[in-house]
Amino acid sequence: MRATVIAFSLFCVVAPLGAQTVIPPPPLAKTVSLSGPRFGVTSLSDGVVAKLQERLIDVRPMITQFGWQFEREFYAKTSGVAAVNEWVVLIGGLDQGVVLPSLSWLVGLRTSEGTEFGIGPNVTPAGVALALAAGVTLRAGIMNVPMNIAVVPSKAGTRVSFLTGFNMRRR
Repeated sequence: MRATVIAFSLFCVVAPLGAQTVIPPPPLAKTVSLSGPRFGVTSLSDGVVAKLQERLIDVRPMITQFGWQFEREFYAKTSGVAAVNEWVVLIGGLDQGVVLPSLSWLVGLRTSEGTEFGIGPNVTPAGVALALAAGVTLRAGIMNVPMNIAVVPSKAGTRVSFLTGFNMRRR
């Protein structure tokens, strides 16, 4: 009996409070796709080259990169700053007859002037690491030309990449 009285009392107190704290949902986010091809070069430290050799992958310290960046930009009307979510899929080492896949997921910010930075996980045959990227996107008419530098420190060593490419703004 006492449990019923307590439960009823709590229900009578909580129900009115719950009705007073309704928070309206946020407005819908405006998104833009900025996906497109990427290409560039990556410098591998001696430790990364050695780690790859342990896995029977023989490469020189400088490799080419080719791939695709899947990017969505979320932005607000007033500030001009956009939140960016991107997946970067690359194949490195084709110039040396090897295939080194790389996958990065980056989240970050871009200013209205095109300056950008991001951070996120990276997975390659050399292991997993945290990628840090920064760059700028130049605009030429409807074409965007991103130029980015990424630094990926890991247990094996550091990788430094310069990537560029192009994309056109699509909703």
